[in-house]
Amino acid sequence: MSDSMIYFDNAATSFPKAPGVNEAMAKFLAEDAANPGRAGHRMAVAAEQMLDGVRLKLTRLFDGDDPSRMVFTLNGTDALNMAIKGVLAPAPGSSGVAGSLPHVITSDLEHNSVSRPLQAMADRKQIELTRVAFDEDGFIDPEDVRKAIKPNTRLVVLTHASNVLGTIQDAKAVGAIAREHGLLFCLDAAQTAGVLPISIKDLNVDLLAFPGHKSLLGPTGTGALYIGDRCPGPGAGSSRVEDDTERFNPWREGGTGGDSSTPTQPSEYPHYLEGGTPNTVGIVGLGAGVDYINEQGIDKALAHEQALVATLIGRFADDERFTVYGTRDAGRRVGTMSLNINGYDAPDVGSILDDSFQIAVRPGLHCAPYTHRRLGTFPDGAVRVSPGAFNNNDELNQLIEALDQIAG
Repeated sequence: MSDSMIYFDNAATSFPKAPGVNEAMAKFLAEDAANPGRAGHRMAVAAEQMLDGVRLKLTRLFDGDDPSRMVFTLNGTDALNMAIKGVLAPAPGSSGVAGSLPHVITSDLEHNSVSRPLQAMADRKQIELTRVAFDEDGFIDPEDVRKAIKPNTRLVVLTHASNVLGTIQDAKAVGAIAREHGLLFCLDAAQTAGVLPISIKDLNVDLLAFPGHKSLLGPTGTGALYIGDRCPGPGAGSSRVEDDTERFNPWREGGTGGDSSTPTQPSEYPHYLEGGTPNTVGIVGLGAGVDYINEQGIDKALAHEQALVATLIGRFADDERFTVYGTRDAGRRVGTMSLNINGYDAPDVGSILDDSFQIAVRPGLHCAPYTHRRLGTFPDGAVRVSPGAFNNNDELNQLIEALDQIAG
C-alpha cells in the first residue's frame, strides 16, 4: 500500500524512515541483539555501548552537557509523563490547599501528553494549573507566562511547536522568564526535534522531552528526556536538593542491567529512570536517523518543509472555499498546517483523500482539544497536512488538486 500512498502525516510519525534506519535495525537483530549489561558477556557489553553511543549523539545534537542525563523513553508521551510527574510528585505532608501546592503554567496549544497528566494532577489537588491562551496566528505571548507566575509556581511546560498549527513558539523568551524566576522549564519538542535547531543551554531548558519517530526519522517506540542539572536529583546532592524531601521521582522501577543489589532504583542517571529492558533495536534505528540528520543538516530539512507549507498556504489561504488556521508566514512554522473545506466535516475530507486519491492526512482533534476549542473547530477538528523530509513538489501538487476537486 505504501508504494501508491502519498503520505502527509509526518506530524504523527515520519514515513518513510531515513536511509540506513531499516538496515541498522536488521543488522542489530541479526548480530547483536542481547540485553544490555555493564558487567555481562561481550554481546551484552556491546549493546550497552551502543546505547551510550546514541545517548551521546542525542546529547550533542541538543547541546547538552552530560550524556548520562539523556534518558531513553518509550516515546514523547512517556518522556513528558516522566518529566512532569518526576518533579511534581506531592511533597510529604502537602495539604491539597490552594497556595500550598506547586503551581504549573502551560498553554492551550499543548498535546494531551502534557494536558492530560497536568489536568489529572490538578483534579487530584496535587497541583494548581494555569493555561495561557494563544493569539489568532497561533502564538502565545511570553509575557502572559510572566503574568501567570505566582509565589508557588514551580514549573512551566510548553510545546516548542503546535502539532495542529505548526507554529514555532518563542521558547527562548519563555525559558529566560522561567530562569529569571527560578522556575523549571520543560519543553515538548515532539514537533521540532530533528527539524529545528535546539540548544538546551540557549533556550534555558531544564527538561527536554521528544520522541524518536517523528522528525528524528527513527522507529516508533523510541524517545528520550534530557534532565538538566537544575532539576531535583535521584536523592540528596543535586544542585537544587539538600535532602531527600525533594527529588526526581522515578516513573518506573525495575531491573537496570548493572546494579541488582540495591533495594530501590540505583541513584544515578540514566539507570535511575531506565528500569526494564530498553528498546535496543529501536534505539539503534534512532541512532541511524540522527546520523542521517547530521549528514543532511537540520537547516536544510526545515527549509524544505517550510517551502512545501508555504505553497499550501499560498494556494488556499485566500480561497473562500477553505479556512486555513494559524499564521500565513511559513517561516514561523514547522512542516504542519491545518485547514478545513467549508461545508465539509474534517473526517469526511480525510476519508475522501484516503479512499479516492490515496493521500494520507490526519483529520480530527489531533490530541489537542484545547487548541481546537479556541480555534472553534471542536469537536470535528480540522484536516492536518504535515509534509516531511521525503515529500516532493509533485506529491504536493497532487494533494492540492485533490483538495480543489473535493471543494469544487
